[in-house]
Amino acid sequence: MKSKIRTIIGLISSLLLVTISIYRILTESLSSTSLFVAYLFAITGLIGLIVYIAMIRKLLANKTNQKYNS
Repeated sequence: MKSKIRTIIGLISSLLLVTISIYRILTESLSSTSLFVAYLFAITGLIGLIVYIAMIRKLLANKTNQKYNS
């Protein structure tokens, strides 16, 4: 699997993790998990989201540099 595809899949999964955990925090409707777990997922998902955005920017910058160097 290419690096770009893995990065995009990770970005989408982090975004889903943040979205679901923020939904859980705001509505408190999912009683199967504790609120602590929702905060934990929100923090780790946000960290993952930031890292994957940085990785995608790096991949795009490398692609642009290769285009101009050739």
